[in-house]
Amino acid sequence: MIVEACVETLGQALAAQAGGANRVELCANLAADGTTPPDDLLAACVAHVTLPVFPIIRPRAGSFVYTGVEVEAMLRQARQARTLRAHGVVVGALDAKGEVDASVVAALAREAHPLAVTFHRAFDRVPDQCAALEVLVSLGVSRVLTSGGAPTAVKGLDAIARHVRDAGDRIVIMAGGGVRSHNVRHIVERTGVREVHGRFGSAAEVGAVVTAAAG
Repeated sequence: MIVEACVETLGQALAAQAGGANRVELCANLAADGTTPPDDLLAACVAHVTLPVFPIIRPRAGSFVYTGVEVEAMLRQARQARTLRAHGVVVGALDAKGEVDASVVAALAREAHPLAVTFHRAFDRVPDQCAALEVLVSLGVSRVLTSGGAPTAVKGLDAIARHVRDAGDRIVIMAGGGVRSHNVRHIVERTGVREVHGRFGSAAEVGAVVTAAAG
């Protein structure tokens, strides 16, 4: 089982590492669901944390429909993540219809190459998740973070399980949204996911999730 911890400071990243997490998603402004972290924070985490570090590439809070200026900023941020030796990037963009903006995601993937690409929970906003999953597979995205379109992963179990079946070995489905030590095993057993994601308050909380997830 892979447990990814969402963090916004070096201290939190180190706590996730101490608790046994396998990867960190690095964000700023988690109160608004995360925006691109500053370069100095990303550099510090890459230098001091032995886990893979995946910064989110999101220039602002709010919708996932971006202007041309915002897309250019995201492309620069993706290039900078690669320059600073991040291990992957977390991206997401939707078009005016609420569907995956394939051209923007493809451009971000090109700028980040050869880094792995995770598509974040913008996926939970699309009108047809099954169709969106096929688009992301075609773009070479490595994984999708999802609660199955529900407020939490526990409430979206059936949809997540369907995505796991549809994905096969083509793309990784990572369950996120309210993942905690008391429910993570239930999520894993009901959906078949091999990766989970959450925001945890301490190394002990991370450790409890890691232990519970492993069964």
